[in-house]
Amino acid sequence: MDYPQLGLDLQLCFPLYAVSRAVTSRYAQLLGEVGLTYPQYLVMLALWEAGSLGVGELGERLRLDSGTLSPLLKRLQASGVVTRTRDAHDERRVVVAPTDAGWQLRGKVAHVPAAIAQAMGLEPQAYAELKQRLAELLCSLDLATT
Repeated sequence: MDYPQLGLDLQLCFPLYAVSRAVTSRYAQLLGEVGLTYPQYLVMLALWEAGSLGVGELGERLRLDSGTLSPLLKRLQASGVVTRTRDAHDERRVVVAPTDAGWQLRGKVAHVPAAIAQAMGLEPQAYAELKQRLAELLCSLDLATT
């Protein structure tokens, strides 16, 4: 092979891609039971943590552009788990917040993180270490692109 460094088994990107797809698939199985998609789950996690967020803030937090986020929010609103309202102080800003049904959804998905860790075969300490290392990698990649 002229370029041995290009062998698929030597690439970091491929196992990351394959693991990401497998983990997302497992999340989809678990979340399908309560009618959420994986991206919708991420939106709800951010909202449960913050209470409410502007659409721009939510996009930044989830690393999603408005073209991806807007249809997601419309579907969540149509399903009755979030509201989208104009900010009273700045009409240009749309604020997203969980409804009562959205807050109740937390109890239905509270088992998901542990189920994912179990599916990955990770003990709590290893799970926390992996999550920390991934956060560090993401930060390094962010710095490399600025």
